[in-house]
Amino acid sequence: MTLREYFESVKGRGVLATADADGRVDAAIYATPHFMDDDETIAFIMRDRLSHHNLQSNSHAAYLFMESGGGFAGKRLFLTKTREEQDSELLYSLRRKRSSSDEKESKFLVFFQIDKVLPLIGAEDGK
Repeated sequence: MTLREYFESVKGRGVLATADADGRVDAAIYATPHFMDDDETIAFIMRDRLSHHNLQSNSHAAYLFMESGGGFAGKRLFLTKTREEQDSELLYSLRRKRSSSDEKESKFLVFFQIDKVLPLIGAEDGK
């Protein structure tokens, strides 16, 4: 099963962790990633809040996904920001939900390269 297929078929909750240039960490709930044409690039839709602000000075992030249903199944994605778009046509075509504040606040489509994928618990090499 590819990573794209995994996120399309498995339900759960995700947390995106970022840090600013001084290493101050933030964690925020995020929906599953949007996969781009290649399976090594994902994107998240962000408002101009702390996670987005942190990515302006530190391009590294981690996304933790815990599957629903109890237990500790899931994935950890280690990411590097590659680019972003503001209020683009692509961003609006990818939205899964719409809210009343959609027209009032700018949104960003932030693209990431997937550097590494690990299970939620443990590491592939046992370290």
